[in-house]
Amino acid sequence: MTKPAVSIQPIELDCADESIALQMTRWLSHLRAERRLSPKTLEAYTRDLRQCLAFLAEHWGARVTLSGFAALETSDIRAFMAMRRANEIAGRSLMRALAGLRSFGRFLEREGKGRVGALSAIRAPKVGKSLPKPIHVAAAKRFADADERAGETRDSWILARDAAVMALLYGSGLRISEALGLKRRDVPLPGEGDVLVVTGKGNKTRMVPVLQNVLALIADYTAICPHPLPPAGPIFVGARGGPLKARIIQLTMARLRGALGLPDSATPHALRHSFATHLLSRGGDLRAIQELLGHASLSTTQIYTGIDSERLLQVYRSAHPRG
Repeated sequence: MTKPAVSIQPIELDCADESIALQMTRWLSHLRAERRLSPKTLEAYTRDLRQCLAFLAEHWGARVTLSGFAALETSDIRAFMAMRRANEIAGRSLMRALAGLRSFGRFLEREGKGRVGALSAIRAPKVGKSLPKPIHVAAAKRFADADERAGETRDSWILARDAAVMALLYGSGLRISEALGLKRRDVPLPGEGDVLVVTGKGNKTRMVPVLQNVLALIADYTAICPHPLPPAGPIFVGARGGPLKARIIQLTMARLRGALGLPDSATPHALRHSFATHLLSRGGDLRAIQELLGHASLSTTQIYTGIDSERLLQVYRSAHPRG
């Protein structure tokens, strides 16, 4: 059985002619269907290219054409990057914008629409490497305890739901989108399984272990949830029964970290960082952690060795007699 064709809604641009809009639509379809980029990446690339085209139209005083875009000069790109920096855009966002523009330029070249040589002549902005900030083990466990929010006026099933989601993020190292994307049928009952099959970036699936106490928390939530939870529907639902939004969990963690005296870095994604860091500090194999996290490259996982080294150095400095 063949999969249905993936399509992108036609792009409309005020700052560029129809030929640019057509190629932009085809480029996004290519990235989604063949490169399998995530919707968030496509959205970011679209926004970056729109901003660049709008800047060029104002910079040149005319709508951007295919031939004009192919004739871009390095000074044009540097001017665009400078404008973005003036708006206090972070280096990582600038790097992503340049990557998107280069991707569009390569697509135009493959389609025989011109070669944008200036894009390859621009160096990507330097981005300082920062280590993820894991949450201490005791604090991470408290996020998964519904009793921590006993004084709130929310329904008990919502408190149980949020605790189950956060326990899953820390217990299995899932991304928030992966946890909220789980169907009811994907999650075994306590004692009937210990593995989840999750869909990660690029629609890639992987198997991750799940703790029995986490399954028990999920079962406690489903038992008191007032909304129907069909097997093919999402297991985590919002107050009105629709799919639970990531923003709800983010706000919940923001309230809890204030009560627990934790920094702003204590986010849902920090629970995933904590999962990897705590496994590694207890002797976990780096390759195995890579598989559990769903990282395509080991170099992405290796950042956690930096965290563990930092922890070891802190222990050494605080405990050594000559520290």
